[in-house]
Amino acid sequence: KLIIFAGYGGDVDEKDNRMQTFLNSNPGIKSRITSTFNFKSYSAKEMIEIFKRIAKNSNYIIQNDVDDMIENFFESRVSMRDFGNGREARVLLETAVIYAARRNMELNKEQYTKKDMQTLTNTDIALAIERLRKGYGKSKKNNNNKIAIIFSFVIILIVGFLFYNFILKQNDIEKSQSQISSNSESTTTQVTDTTFTMTAIGDVMCHNTQYWDAYNKESDTYDFSYVFKNISHYIQNSDISIGNLETSFAGKDRGYSNYPTFNSPDALAYNLKNIGLDIISTAGNHCLDMGFSGLSRTIDVLDDAGIKHLGTYKTQEEQDKILIQDVKGVKIAFIDYTYGTNGIPVPSDKPFSVNLIDKDLITKHINKAKSEGVDMIVACMHWGTEYRTTANSEQEELADFLFQNGVDVILGNHPHVLEQMEKRTITLADGSTKDGFVIYACGNFICDQNAENTRNSIILNLTITKHSDGKITIDKANYIPIYMYKGSSSKLKRMKILDIEKSISDYETGTDTSIGQATYIDLKKQLEKIKNIVGNEIN
Repeated sequence: KLIIFAGYGGDVDEKDNRMQTFLNSNPGIKSRITSTFNFKSYSAKEMIEIFKRIAKNSNYIIQNDVDDMIENFFESRVSMRDFGNGREARVLLETAVIYAARRNMELNKEQYTKKDMQTLTNTDIALAIERLRKGYGKSKKNNNNKIAIIFSFVIILIVGFLFYNFILKQNDIEKSQSQISSNSESTTTQVTDTTFTMTAIGDVMCHNTQYWDAYNKESDTYDFSYVFKNISHYIQNSDISIGNLETSFAGKDRGYSNYPTFNSPDALAYNLKNIGLDIISTAGNHCLDMGFSGLSRTIDVLDDAGIKHLGTYKTQEEQDKILIQDVKGVKIAFIDYTYGTNGIPVPSDKPFSVNLIDKDLITKHINKAKSEGVDMIVACMHWGTEYRTTANSEQEELADFLFQNGVDVILGNHPHVLEQMEKRTITLADGSTKDGFVIYACGNFICDQNAENTRNSIILNLTITKHSDGKITIDKANYIPIYMYKGSSSKLKRMKILDIEKSISDYETGTDTSIGQATYIDLKKQLEKIKNIVGNEIN
């Protein structure tokens, strides 16, 4: 009997050669592998060029400079065994094209121009990256080269009659095994624990010196991506991430502005999305800096950038909805409140526009979240005393109130400096207990303030488990100490976030001494301050 196998090897290596595995498990088949190919593994930078080349050859126009965004994505995939054969670049382009098509359809235009259909925006590519980053594991096998699959299928059809009987026999065996497995699973399936990571960053501020630093005079555009390059992977690798907005996106026509009324370039929102930020809280003392119209446009910009948001709203209906996110099957509700709006009154005819700290409103939202069957609740609180590194009595009392009413995690902001974090065992009114976690203030994520402790902060990483009985536990609270660095060697792109411990290590080993001795010494002091304020990591 002659049995012929023809197929497309794809990503074949010595450890995962499916044809060889099949032959080894079927010693009766006399055959051999006639040829194998070792594909060259490209670097992240080479993959950028491949991506651009494929896009150009396919007549797609990339609207803006996306090198940093794409490089960060490709770098995060380098550790994969089969990375670098060019497939990643093609799949990224195909996914971006899908989002571009969706975007065009949502415009409700009667007729699309050829340029409309061939233009890929930063948002299209950012959404594609997010989709691949968070869903790649599930869809990887479905992203194989379609042409190769069709080619293989045709060949298999041609030679199929030669091993028809063999296939029938194998199918009978597999069907029996599948039936046994199905029967077994129906009686033994159990709910298992689910563990995920949640990442939180502090206040996203934008002083005039920051947007001047990000301005490109030649193109009349802004790009803040360089600020996040050293730390973006920490956010991208998390299952869900959240930050706090301390500015508004009211539009260029309103004039970009600094303290006390902030208005920043829209590019900042898209850059935040590109580093993997999923959610941003908007109820804060600066949310009405540019009035209700500025608040509304900020929401529109965040929607367009693909960042979920909560705390400010354009309608009563929007305020009544609870933001719920599904993370690995765990339903998480997010709520957000602020102590005030810097004396700017909330419009009397639009009381829904800002969530102010009010226990009745908070209780209403918590009960609504519970009625929707959420597994846990995260409260974002804009509270505290500016530049104070410990919680005040009002924060502590509110934290107790939130925990007792069903909140599991509290993320505080507003003081512009770090405050302590703590994990608690909460005893509820019925005598049962649960885990609770609070960080009273996450400090400034980006800013250009100079007061003590305003430039140091952390990227907080929580490891959380939903157990088979539905109980939530806070397993770990780790953090990456960061520092908002401002160099003096150039006129533009001077500001960037430093990973403090990595920068210290690189300087000491001579790997990178560009920060200079003075900054090196200062970073060691900042690291000590952070640990003293926030406390030890929880493991």
